[in-house]
Amino acid sequence: MTSGDLSNQNSTPALVRPKLSLLTMFRLGLFQTGLGIMSLLTLGVLNRVMIKELAIPATIVGLTIAMNQFVSPVRIWFGQMSDARPIQGLHRTGYVWAGGLALVITALIAVQVIWQLGDSFTSQGWSATTSAWAALLGLVFALYGVAISASSTPFTALLVDISDEDDRSKLVGIVWSMLMVGIIIGAIVTSILLRTIDSDAPIEVVRAAINRVFILVPAAVLGLILIATLGVEKKYSRYADRANLDNAENRITLGKALKVLTASRQTGLFFLFLVIMTLSLFLQEPVLEPYGGEVFGMTIAQTTRLNAYWGTGTLIGLAATGFLVVPRLGKFNTTRLGCILVAACFILILLAGFTANPLVLFGALFLFGLASGITTTGALNLMLDLTAAETAGTFVGAWGLSQAIARGSAVVLGGSALDVGRRLFETPVMAYGLVFCLPVVGMSIAIWVLGKVNVEEFQAEAKVAIAQILSEEIS
Repeated sequence: MTSGDLSNQNSTPALVRPKLSLLTMFRLGLFQTGLGIMSLLTLGVLNRVMIKELAIPATIVGLTIAMNQFVSPVRIWFGQMSDARPIQGLHRTGYVWAGGLALVITALIAVQVIWQLGDSFTSQGWSATTSAWAALLGLVFALYGVAISASSTPFTALLVDISDEDDRSKLVGIVWSMLMVGIIIGAIVTSILLRTIDSDAPIEVVRAAINRVFILVPAAVLGLILIATLGVEKKYSRYADRANLDNAENRITLGKALKVLTASRQTGLFFLFLVIMTLSLFLQEPVLEPYGGEVFGMTIAQTTRLNAYWGTGTLIGLAATGFLVVPRLGKFNTTRLGCILVAACFILILLAGFTANPLVLFGALFLFGLASGITTTGALNLMLDLTAAETAGTFVGAWGLSQAIARGSAVVLGGSALDVGRRLFETPVMAYGLVFCLPVVGMSIAIWVLGKVNVEEFQAEAKVAIAQILSEEIS
């Protein structure tokens, strides 16, 4: 898009843009459905196979998979690029599609590297060759993370562009509910595709089944991404109207966008809250399936279904919170309530291990999902309030960076805590219990930080920073 194009678009009042229909909101949610499915494949299947079937230490598994989160500083760059450098006249869609294609390709490569790593570890132990395969796997997951950043950051910025204050909580509730739909669908479909694998199946059988899954499912995910975003930005985006910039490509550079980002201390406080909250929420992610396998004696297909229970709870929590809870309690109280409930649910998940009854674990995971949905909806609504329209992509990139850092740290910390627990305790349930105790402490700290966040202060300071930057350009 040229500056002339942007000027012409600015001449069109924002009010002529149609409001989002519920059908469009659900269609946008298909993007998150795809990401949910891919998350299930990487963290619900691959980590289980590496830890249990290939017997690779959980710390190494966590470090390699977490690389997809540790490259997340590129989210800010992709966000700013989508603000300033449109593709074919559109600020977000081209980045979403390119990132989605790269996501599928890198996932296919990662699976093949995992088999090579497993073969080397089985035959040679931790040799130079094994270490090289582990390093390559970390690199592939890093590229996988870059692909996620290139796609999901512009997508979230698109949600800011196309929504207004009165429909944003509904949009957030629906779109992130569809993320859980993806996890549930992925759990069911993967469980069906892997039903032929029992707990003592030869690795050749496991390999053939998982290769088939990683061909069929990612191809379907790419189709969902295209369907979700086709034509939406062109019809609904209010970005140019809100930004009101005659030459955005030159005026809001990355450096200037970062000045806006750091203009308010509230940005740092909310960033810290997101890190701690997300870290606590996802500490269970790298150990949940192994927990089901070791403590409850479940097969791969059965542990994959664990995601369906907490995913169903999260889906209900997201949908109900966006439409019912946030309008009544407000965003801050909703988020605070969610954090308290998440901490309580981790205690329930730990206690379920002492019963060794899968039904108790299923119930605890469902309640954990409900609490996660409440927390996530409240935090997402706060996140979009703490975003300046002129640099929406950059802000969304920063918030995505905080969550990615936290999720990557959660994978490493969760796996490392499990290894420490195994050294400290003889029984598996106590080793896993060490992991599940950490989020209780984390959520307590997150609640304290949340109490210091002030949206009004942020908005006032961000407006001053933007005005100052633009006045520097005029002078």
